[in-house]
Amino acid sequence: MFKKFIPHLNIDNVYDIDLAALKEAGVRGIITDLDNTLVGTNDPSAGPELIAWFGRVRSLGFQIVIVSNNKYARVAAFSEPLGIPFIPKAKKPTSAAFRQALKLMGLTAAQAVVIGDQLLTDVLGGNRMGLKTILVHPISLKGEAVTTRFNRRIERYIMNRLQRKGLIAWRDSR
Repeated sequence: MFKKFIPHLNIDNVYDIDLAALKEAGVRGIITDLDNTLVGTNDPSAGPELIAWFGRVRSLGFQIVIVSNNKYARVAAFSEPLGIPFIPKAKKPTSAAFRQALKLMGLTAAQAVVIGDQLLTDVLGGNRMGLKTILVHPISLKGEAVTTRFNRRIERYIMNRLQRKGLIAWRDSR
């Protein structure tokens, strides 16, 4: 039952991703969440370290699309200055936005990876689509929406079950 919640990789943050290994594994596209994956929920723009990471992603030939459940204004304000395509109001974990992101990049599920901070949206949605999934620790839990806070409680239960079964190693930073 919990298989769809197991990420292919779980790490602290996007900077810990071995981009060269992803490329070697045939990954050509990155579908990433925005809030608490790339920046904190209330951070309006990317800082220098994240801008440099985006530069490295692009220099290695990856395409990137931001897929967020947040509103258009929030996602556009972050993505447009960086020239990154985006899909707001994605309704993750449903598959429509993931399919749309793959179509934008002209890639198959086998050629893309999903990066996100939530099991119930990013990992579940990506795994259901046959995408590789990378779970990162949330940047900050401050300012999260009520629905996200509720999801985090369910996520904690699932994580504990997965850890007890030896299916995932994860330190709870909350």
